[in-house]
Amino acid sequence: MSIAIVLGTRPEIIKMAPVIRECRRRGLEHFVIHAGQHYSYEMDRVFFEELELQPAEYNLDAGSGTHADQTGRIMAGVEKALMNREPDVMLVQGDTNTVLAGALAAAKLQINVGHVEAGLRSYDRSMPEEINRVVADHISDYLFAPTEGSRANLLKEGIAAEKISVTGNTIVDSVYQSREIARRKATALRDQ
Repeated sequence: MSIAIVLGTRPEIIKMAPVIRECRRRGLEHFVIHAGQHYSYEMDRVFFEELELQPAEYNLDAGSGTHADQTGRIMAGVEKALMNREPDVMLVQGDTNTVLAGALAAAKLQINVGHVEAGLRSYDRSMPEEINRVVADHISDYLFAPTEGSRANLLKEGIAAEKISVTGNTIVDSVYQSREIARRKATALRDQ
């Protein structure tokens, strides 16, 4: 099984780090597509370095712009990467334009989509993130809900129960793993 992991923002890097590590630990074939929605060193590469992650195999450098421009650039770049690698499943996380673009590109190529952090709702359609969440959930094949409340939201929207798994939030795993990395790298109290 081959897994594509699409991310594009600092929170996505942090929250998907445990998933990337687990793929590596299990020896699963996987690769990372970085959309570049956040693109400065301080909002991007530093997190790969500090979280001890390999650089992304694909960097789309989508940058900023209107929602449509950015989403379109990301979708086109993700599509090319997916056509090149032909993964069995693609994972997206959260509610960004990267999530929407990645989920749409994969679904149109008949690649299964897994949405990490599925079912979160603000019920405010004036928020672009709410639209991204809802659309991504409804075209996903695997929905990883962080809470029972998120699962209930998905069920109310007519998503089949067998597609939903309550997994908790990967940010918790990231905090624990980052704590271990910080302990190894800490120098402030070593001489004491």
